[in-house]
Amino acid sequence: MKEINKTYFAPQLYIRAGVTDISFYEKAFDAIELRRFSNDDGSIHVSELSIDGAMFHLHEDKVSAGQFNPQKINGTTALIGLFVSDVDQVMKKAIEAGGIVISPAESYDYGYRQGEIKDPFGHVWLIEMKI
Repeated sequence: MKEINKTYFAPQLYIRAGVTDISFYEKAFDAIELRRFSNDDGSIHVSELSIDGAMFHLHEDKVSAGQFNPQKINGTTALIGLFVSDVDQVMKKAIEAGGIVISPAESYDYGYRQGEIKDPFGHVWLIEMKI
């Protein structure tokens, strides 16, 4: 991957230990796995993914360091905003891939169309676009 010479966000999302299947992100968001570091049992320690050039990481949680996956705390402390060109299409794909609708896509007076889904690991995604 070419080095990027600008500042950007690369969220690190925590998942429970023992996870081996992260295909949700490929199916829902056309994510590409750039690299993976696996544990001895084949589960994911770290996976680096990209959605249309926007990078993020999945990392197994580490409770001793205060790094919890959303399922462990029955919620989340962050909402991941994902800007796309077609909210309805991405929401549909995410639901078909196993995402749970928190709020359906809706157009708002402030100029955005948005919908929220929860992924199979408990992370909440705000799928949005300017209208």
